[in-house]
Amino acid sequence: MTFVPRQATAATTAILEQREALFASSHDYDTAVSGFRWPQLTEFNFALEWFDVVAGEHPDRAAVTLVSADLSTRSWSYADLSSRSDQVANWLTEIGVRRGDHVIVMLGNTIELWEVMLAITKIGAVAVPTSTLLSATDLEYRVEHGAIRAIVTESKLAPIAEAIDAQVIRVGTGHSAPEGWNAWVDSYDAQPTFTPDGPTPAGDAALLYFTSGTTSQPKLVRHTHVSYPVGHLSTMWWLGVRPGDIHLNISSPGWGKHAWSNFYAPFLAQATVFIFTYERFDAAQLMHVMQTHEVTTFCAPPTVWRMLIQADLSLLSTPPRELVGAGEPLNPEVISRVRAAWGASIRDGYGQTEMTCAIGNAPGQPIKDGSMGKPMPGYPIVLADPVTGEVRDDEGEICLDLSVHTLGLMDGYHNDLARTAEACREGLYHTGDIASRDADGYLTYVGRADDVFKASDYKISPFEVESVLMEHPLVVEAAVVPSPDELRLAVPKAYVRVTDAGRDHEAAARSIFAHCRERLSAWQRVRILEFTEDLPKTISGKIRRVELRDWEAQRVAQGGDTADQHFERDYRD
Repeated sequence: MTFVPRQATAATTAILEQREALFASSHDYDTAVSGFRWPQLTEFNFALEWFDVVAGEHPDRAAVTLVSADLSTRSWSYADLSSRSDQVANWLTEIGVRRGDHVIVMLGNTIELWEVMLAITKIGAVAVPTSTLLSATDLEYRVEHGAIRAIVTESKLAPIAEAIDAQVIRVGTGHSAPEGWNAWVDSYDAQPTFTPDGPTPAGDAALLYFTSGTTSQPKLVRHTHVSYPVGHLSTMWWLGVRPGDIHLNISSPGWGKHAWSNFYAPFLAQATVFIFTYERFDAAQLMHVMQTHEVTTFCAPPTVWRMLIQADLSLLSTPPRELVGAGEPLNPEVISRVRAAWGASIRDGYGQTEMTCAIGNAPGQPIKDGSMGKPMPGYPIVLADPVTGEVRDDEGEICLDLSVHTLGLMDGYHNDLARTAEACREGLYHTGDIASRDADGYLTYVGRADDVFKASDYKISPFEVESVLMEHPLVVEAAVVPSPDELRLAVPKAYVRVTDAGRDHEAAARSIFAHCRERLSAWQRVRILEFTEDLPKTISGKIRRVELRDWEAQRVAQGGDTADQHFERDYRD
């Protein structure tokens, strides 16, 4: 297949100018923030006007490298993906996908994911990335609420799509497709060069994301052809990814973070997206793969970082240049352990499905352990009192000042004007997350507004208490919630999952309570421990504290105790 790069447009040039300015100030936070301006675009198509254009500069550079569980490796160049996505775009058009159509992409980390995401963008259709772990009921909900026109998924997942609307175009990847489905292999017979039916308005919808729903049914976040595709310039700068880098991000397809670090940010930087598809996580094997393939930038969620520090970090003798954590706040203990072993600091960051990276520890800047950093270029962050809405300097809900244009913010919640208005009330976009800010401007995560609770009139941040719990060698995971108490209103209760060495729960409880007494103020101390084999989570892996709060409230109301519950008062010497 012959690769023919497309010509740069005014939009390409505008983005390139801001990208180069960010690169030039990669270790100068103040210059990066003061000099950055979001490109003002009226028309833009990321696949046609960025990916296909920059592919011409380094056509042979790997765009995506996939390492399988058996350690076999295959790479696709920028030229490969540019040409192949043209062909897929032509084929999707042939089977009925048009500009504006909503297309569920329910694929794992296979090359078809990148091919179809670029192809959908070229057509001007709307991608709806979706986890392969959905149940049939979850999928049916998304098809109905997302007004889905087509679905692209692995043929082996076809059974969960049986109940969806028969009018939905079905595409099955793999060597064959079920009866009534369009077979992906047929796309290889399509015409190789795609011609769009016209320019792509910048404000048209490009992506719809169902959020993970930690407290309610998933919301449907709408992003335009610029809000994620161009807005991720801030993410690129935070990650520290540069042209030619090999960037490994551990994230599952179907969630916003996958688009952040496995699609837009590395492609904006002209780097290589590196994927290791393991069957079961093995820290030693992961480090072996990183060493073998010379990974230069690495991003992982706290769960992975916690597993890594339980292994021998010296197995990776040449660590990546940039280490980044995202998804949930990182515990200071994890940061210090990695720094001691690898001589580099994990840089935390913050954002949501609704936006690109908004706050982060930028490359080369001093890091305060436990802090998620400072506002990213282009992000007007303010803290607002969650009750009065008053803007404060010290602590409050993380908000964006809507009087300042922020390209990386969503276009709104799809077909939900009321929810959009609630999130964007009083001139601010409200994240629902609480943070504190110190005299140097560093922001530290406190917790979700609905997770923070009071005990004896003291405000308790679950994250602060969980961070201390995670420092205990027996604790693998922890979630802190309020347990109703007649005298104190509530007391902190921790649900914990421990290592095999903690099977003697009485001994483990004694040790954990002692650990908390040494490291927490009296009003913060965990008063109740409950050992659990698992914690309720969303499909994307975030702990659903709302379920734990409900369980605890019901237990107290019914006057019952669980079999594996331990009270701090019983373990005092």
